[in-house]
Amino acid sequence: MLLDKIRQSSDMKGLKEEEYPILAQEIRQFLIEKISLTGGHLASNLGVVELTMALHLAFDLPKDKIVWDVGHQSYTHKLLSGRKAGFDDLRQLGGMSGFPKRKESPYDVFDTGHSSTSISAGLGIAQARELLHETYSVISVIGDGALTGGMAYEALNNAAQMKKNFIIVLNDNEMSISENVGGMSKYLSNVRTQESYADLKRGIDTLLSSIPVVGKGLSYGLYLAKNGIKQFFVPGMLFEDMDITYLGPVDGHNVKEMVRVFKEAKRVRHAVLVHVVTTKGKGYAPAEKNPARFHGVEPFDVATGKPLKEKVYPGYTDVFSRKICELAEKDPSIVAITAAMPDGTGLSRFAKHFPERFFDVGIAEAHAVTSAAGMASAGLRPVVAVYSSFLQRGYDQVLHDVCIQGLPVLFAIDRAGLVGSDGETHQGIFDVSFLSLVPGMSIMAPKNLWELQRMLEFGVTFDGPLAIRYPRGQAYRGLKEFAAPVEYGKAEMLYEESEIALFALGSMVSTGEHVREKLKARGYACTLVNARFVKPLDTKMLDRLCRNHRLIVTMEENVLRGGMGMCATRYIHENNPQIPVIQIALPDAYVEHGNVTKLREMLGIDSDSVLRRILEVYPKARVSEEE
Repeated sequence: MLLDKIRQSSDMKGLKEEEYPILAQEIRQFLIEKISLTGGHLASNLGVVELTMALHLAFDLPKDKIVWDVGHQSYTHKLLSGRKAGFDDLRQLGGMSGFPKRKESPYDVFDTGHSSTSISAGLGIAQARELLHETYSVISVIGDGALTGGMAYEALNNAAQMKKNFIIVLNDNEMSISENVGGMSKYLSNVRTQESYADLKRGIDTLLSSIPVVGKGLSYGLYLAKNGIKQFFVPGMLFEDMDITYLGPVDGHNVKEMVRVFKEAKRVRHAVLVHVVTTKGKGYAPAEKNPARFHGVEPFDVATGKPLKEKVYPGYTDVFSRKICELAEKDPSIVAITAAMPDGTGLSRFAKHFPERFFDVGIAEAHAVTSAAGMASAGLRPVVAVYSSFLQRGYDQVLHDVCIQGLPVLFAIDRAGLVGSDGETHQGIFDVSFLSLVPGMSIMAPKNLWELQRMLEFGVTFDGPLAIRYPRGQAYRGLKEFAAPVEYGKAEMLYEESEIALFALGSMVSTGEHVREKLKARGYACTLVNARFVKPLDTKMLDRLCRNHRLIVTMEENVLRGGMGMCATRYIHENNPQIPVIQIALPDAYVEHGNVTKLREMLGIDSDSVLRRILEVYPKARVSEEE
């Protein structure tokens, strides 16, 4: 196999041109087989095989620097830079990341995980190159979906001022995670259809280059004239109008053609954008047919494309999806907003039933939040469905545009807590902390699927900003018999005894239930409280627990600093200083990729770890151990 001969990027340059399609096929087969076992991002990686090969052929890596936007499409890059063996434990605890990681390889020059960042990062690297008087190329690869993010335009605006070479590769596959939306998508569609321009450009290049001796010089000498040709044949020419040279569109599955264009791009003495058109999921029929479903996949059967494990229903996302549609049926003022994640957040059902009240703003979380604020100010009831790690990108807007005005925007925060294999950039472990800091924001978390429904009923009528956070995966079905009405700022007593009190939030209530069972098996009396609200905190419930217990344990799936536990502990220490408190939370750190169950054990928030912490502190435990 040709792939076995590639141990570093420079090995690519020893291949013959007729071997490029063979290697591309081997790479696709390798990726399909490996990802079918480990899970991962498939469709995006299948689409950039030839593009990645061309980059490794045209540039001198790792001296030259490639910044991958988002980075989930970097699998071929990892293969060609000597990390083939790492695919056996891809995205597993201690294994190779599914995203670029500087600590993993010198070929990874910038850690990425969120969208629309690569032009900014690449421009910064290029500016550092000039100040340090170094010589290398900088290439930022960005998808057309990522161009819906405002940060990309801020970077393009600044890139236009660059007086030295800086290359932007636009990977245009007409997809982000779901189908692209908005004006940029339509603009690029128009560019793609301008065959007259592409044919004329190729014809002129071929004709001039064929002239003996002076042909190549004439071709390059007419470089500026091409700009006029583009202006005539391609409507708008957005990038050229920003003083960024535009090259393309180029067939993203033709290695030879891309290498030629990349070499041309290296000669440009300012910012240049190479528009490459690819097919997401190319080479694997199920992924080509349904690229959104194969964006991120669990292990699957290669022959059919079906998951090896049937999806367990209902998940919290499914519960949200159905309930918000039910509520919207009764209340025409309810609208739903997503940032390019209708499938992931469960809003596809809403979009189908209420298309006029559904808004997909593209990869633009900041805009999503402020547009929701505008809707709320005009009398609507907006629901912003967003992953916890992506809400970070709209934090200023939450504070400035929603909460200062006290507007009734409901944030449905999916993937709150540990999410597993995508690692540091996707773990939803900060939202309690950063939202708790904002005056006027209220925060809730359900203990099970039924409580999420009750919280949504409460949330769409609440007169102010409100966040409901819930985890990824199967919704907890236990504790159904406990169904006290949701009252603002009130916790829920589940089991009331004495000695030890567990004060648990959201996903940790089920863990608390298991801890309580293990404590009772050892002869301890144990109370379990469902906190429900992080903000406002139910201080009356804390006072009640302090009167009848010798130890209080707070439990949350969020970082310790700024979380519910710190708020509860501060209140207890100020008002009941004699009561010790154990805070069960995640460490003040970024959590790597890995199986969620293993991560919970490693980080000490599983039931056995919590039990050990309690027994280390509670005096009666020491007596029992001595006996």
